[in-house]
Amino acid sequence: MANHPYAHARDDRSTVKAVLGPTNTGKTHLAIERLCAHSSGAIGFPLRLLAREVYDRVCAIKGAQNVALITGEERIEPKGARWHLCTVEAMPSRPDLAFVALDEAQLSADPERGHVFTDRLLHTRGREETMLLGSATLEPMIKALVPEAEIVSRPRFSTLSHAGAKKLSRIPPRSAIVAFSAEQVYAMAEMLRRFRGGAAVVMGALSPQTRNAQVAMYQAGEVDYLVATDAIGMGLNLDITHVAFAGLSKYDGHRHRRLTTAEMAQIAGRAGRHQRDGTFGTLAGLGAHNPEFTDDEVYAIEEHRFAPLTRLFWREADLRFDSLARLIDDLESPPPRDGLATPPQAIDLAVLKRLSEEPETASSVRGHGAVRRFWQACSLPDFRQHGPETHARFVARLWQDLRHGYLGTDYVAQAIAQLDNPSGDIDTLQGRISAIRSWAYIAQRPDWVLAREEMAARARAVEARLSDALHARLTERFVNRRTTVLMRKAGGDAALLPVRVNDSGAVLVDDEPIGHLDGFRFVVDPLARAADRKLLLAAAERHLPGVLARRAAELVAAAALADGFALEDRGIVWRGSVVARLEPGKTLLEPKVRLDPGLDRLSTRDRADLITAISGWLARHGARPLAPLRKLAEIGRAEDSGPALRALLLQLVDAGGALPREAAGLERLDPRQRDALRRLGIRIGPLDVFLPAALRPAAMGLWSRFATLRGIAHVAPPAHLPPVVDGKSAPAGYRRLGVQALRVDQADRLVRDAHHKRLSATARLVFLDPAVARSMGLGTASYAALMRLAGFRVHMPLSLPEGAFGPLAPPLWDWRAPRALVAPPQARPAVPASGAFAALAELIR
Repeated sequence: MANHPYAHARDDRSTVKAVLGPTNTGKTHLAIERLCAHSSGAIGFPLRLLAREVYDRVCAIKGAQNVALITGEERIEPKGARWHLCTVEAMPSRPDLAFVALDEAQLSADPERGHVFTDRLLHTRGREETMLLGSATLEPMIKALVPEAEIVSRPRFSTLSHAGAKKLSRIPPRSAIVAFSAEQVYAMAEMLRRFRGGAAVVMGALSPQTRNAQVAMYQAGEVDYLVATDAIGMGLNLDITHVAFAGLSKYDGHRHRRLTTAEMAQIAGRAGRHQRDGTFGTLAGLGAHNPEFTDDEVYAIEEHRFAPLTRLFWREADLRFDSLARLIDDLESPPPRDGLATPPQAIDLAVLKRLSEEPETASSVRGHGAVRRFWQACSLPDFRQHGPETHARFVARLWQDLRHGYLGTDYVAQAIAQLDNPSGDIDTLQGRISAIRSWAYIAQRPDWVLAREEMAARARAVEARLSDALHARLTERFVNRRTTVLMRKAGGDAALLPVRVNDSGAVLVDDEPIGHLDGFRFVVDPLARAADRKLLLAAAERHLPGVLARRAAELVAAAALADGFALEDRGIVWRGSVVARLEPGKTLLEPKVRLDPGLDRLSTRDRADLITAISGWLARHGARPLAPLRKLAEIGRAEDSGPALRALLLQLVDAGGALPREAAGLERLDPRQRDALRRLGIRIGPLDVFLPAALRPAAMGLWSRFATLRGIAHVAPPAHLPPVVDGKSAPAGYRRLGVQALRVDQADRLVRDAHHKRLSATARLVFLDPAVARSMGLGTASYAALMRLAGFRVHMPLSLPEGAFGPLAPPLWDWRAPRALVAPPQARPAVPASGAFAALAELIR
């Protein structure tokens, strides 16, 4: 029609070129060069994946601010962009573009989408140059429908040869296995995982991002095999040397049929890229289903000789929107010329006709604008592949909001959020990705969604998360990287495996983890197959001694700097792993160090160096906190200290620096020895004898740990040594007072304050303020118990006489020296003795 939207005006200098040839002829590369040589332009691709790939390449040449990507589900369109990479359906209708190209133009003969390609082939033109890229089978139709086009034939860069049938176990590396159902793809990938370590998977149902991730894994050499459907035949340029067909027939949506030779060649042509030759063949060993090429098919594929296309599918594109009936008539109108054919009913037309038969829906579509908008809704692609009936219900639900204007933002956001769930198996994730692609398409329409940019960004983010999850599931199910590495690097010889350890302790073979070091102990990856385990252990046995020796040297250096060491229970930990254990030593404060059994692989010299280094760290670690107790132990071992003083000092060391006064044996000390106690910082209190410097968290923590080694019964003190702890058991360094325990230095403070108050008072009865005790957390009953232990007696006030009001007088205290604190009676003067027992009596005194 004269007003066709793609009938671009062009000057006499405009040229149309049809660049035709088989795969691997550089047609797309040529189109990119021509696009970049013009001041503006667009290329239409059959797949969003291809549009995105070329978009990245053009951005690198022209700058991202000048390049647009336009697909159904994604629009990156900077203001003033001059070069556009699009899917064919999304190509812009702009007569001002200097260059226009149509890729894979032979898809004009495709029953489902062919009418779109045909329309662009007939009407889309660049102002200066138009390029039609496709198979040589398209040449007769180009001559008939676009007679002004200059036809340029391009030969294949490399040779494609038939290699016959091979069993899956004999397929060479860098091969692609092509199947035609998801079940067969999964079966082939599972067998390759068992035999060869795994395969990447490419199917049309995958999102572009997942396909890219799988292809990148293959291209990077992480796997040597690719299992794909016929989706591989469309534009994926991969490093493939051989293509093996697991079948030669497929279901095309209408019937189960054998592939055409052109379709076979399109897939087989993925083998061999640029100047490298490739081969193709079939899989053997599949029983009665063994596929086989005929001689004619082999000849046609190798020589690139195929039957020419005799028709292209066409559907009216210049539509009238006066009514639904007229719109349907236009869509079903017969082709205007020979060589064009009416396609099978596409899903957009099927949905339109189905909904137009519903009175409620049809009655809501009135007027030119409503009919156009309704047709746009019916043109929503069926990404979920649910068929016309289910897809029509989805479109009808959308139309309920679209007929009144925009889709509700909450409705769109909720629909996107419901799909934002990366859990589930492969099929579940594929279903969610298909659904989110529908919403990504919807969110791109500025006349459908108010917050278009926000909703589109949300949809893309959800698709990215789902794609990452699907890639992870596919890799987890169909790739055993460990087997791949072992087979590639070693075969069966562990000596050939390059082993290293990363910073986190993972043991790697060619950057693939096979286990980890727990301290100095090698632990095989629990996911390793039984067949791999022996080889992994052999590799570790062969290579780890050198690794462990280097780690031992690193530990010795770290011990000197106290870097990464800690004491936990009875173990010494370095960087989270136990490297040594503590055992009782000669004295309580000098435990021995025993290396963890995981260090048994080390040499005798390395083990001795480690014991010395760790023992040195332990001594330095406890030097400052335990210095007061060690000084007591040192003097307690000196002969000139006297038996009574030595006994008391060693008792204090064994008790952690605090003893009840009644157990200290003070009555056996002479004044010189008491002076020695004061010089050592030991305080003789009314209730306890204690060393304040030992009643600190670090000192008490180490003492408690070492006391446990020697079996000394005690309750471990809390880490921060609060003044008061609750409980019926008194930890070391505390005095029990009923249901509470008070640290002995705080008990000494309270008792001394009480005595100071008593001595400064003029009366016998004094008031003792319990405020300080309460500030420590000590209860009234516990405070009274402390005072009674110190010899104070309480006198409760008399109750008020009847009729009197006012507060009661506070309790008053008096003091009487406890029996334990009364000085022992003076010994009577010794009577000179003689006789047989005189010497014994002297020794007893």
